[in-house]
Amino acid sequence: MSESAIPQLRPLGIGEILDVGIKITIRHWWTLARAVLVVVIPLQLVAVVVDVSASGGVVTTGGETGTIDEDEIWTVVAAGLVALALTLLAQTIATGACFKAVADAYLGRVPSWRRSLGEVLRRLHSIVWVSILSFVLALLGFVACIAPGVWLYISWAVAVPALLTEGVKGRRALGRSFRLVKGFWWRAFAIVVLGSVLGSILELAIGGVLGAISFATQSDVVDIVTSVLSAVIAGAITTPFIAAVTIVLYVDLRVRKEGFDLALLVSGFGDPEQGALIVPPAPPFVPKPRPTFTGTQPPYWPPPPGWKPDGES
Repeated sequence: MSESAIPQLRPLGIGEILDVGIKITIRHWWTLARAVLVVVIPLQLVAVVVDVSASGGVVTTGGETGTIDEDEIWTVVAAGLVALALTLLAQTIATGACFKAVADAYLGRVPSWRRSLGEVLRRLHSIVWVSILSFVLALLGFVACIAPGVWLYISWAVAVPALLTEGVKGRRALGRSFRLVKGFWWRAFAIVVLGSVLGSILELAIGGVLGAISFATQSDVVDIVTSVLSAVIAGAITTPFIAAVTIVLYVDLRVRKEGFDLALLVSGFGDPEQGALIVPPAPPFVPKPRPTFTGTQPPYWPPPPGWKPDGES
């Protein structure tokens, strides 16, 4: 493919980024869902088994009064922490796999959940470290004063995509994300918040339906089953969408700050085992470039970006 034929990426608006994220999620949902389900289902089941088995002997009844066996409290606390760790690990792996698959889809290549999971597992220690580092530091900022925590969380929103695509690790990944977001913090904030709100609406809808079933049956077993199903189904829908929006935000920031075109981005996302760089056709998700306007009067007001009257350089 000639250099002139390489499709050019352009900066996207907030609505366009969300729209592209939705289109990627819908078009490749089954691939993305498998990347989530393969990880979330087994780890979620193990977390539930650990939690349920540990909580069985905590509360005992004597006559009409419930008593708490204090010797078992720490067992329950430990089991809860293990279950939480397994849940967070599942979310981290699933989100990372979705990042890789979405990146392939956004750049016009065929995404594979197996290849995406393999890439994430090879870099799992780095991904976990960046996730823990960003969470702990943002939490400390949030505890000290809410505003610094929010500012850091948004500034590090694209740290994991930077790790997966550029190979930067640890503090360098956080620094890379910070530099990309700098100057566009409010845009990134709006995109992250809107994406999270849309994902939360889906989670609430799924949880509401399954919660109504659990409430109607009044069964502990049904309650556990619906809780697991709610987590699995919500994760299979919202995790790919949040990953898609984050990847598109990451690409948009690189286009805005570094002027990257599709060929350079593909080389950054490239697979070293594939050898030579092959530039794919333009993906259907990327909005077309805005037309060039000419004339003595702008086509609308305010004038589009870059518009100048004829005769002005």
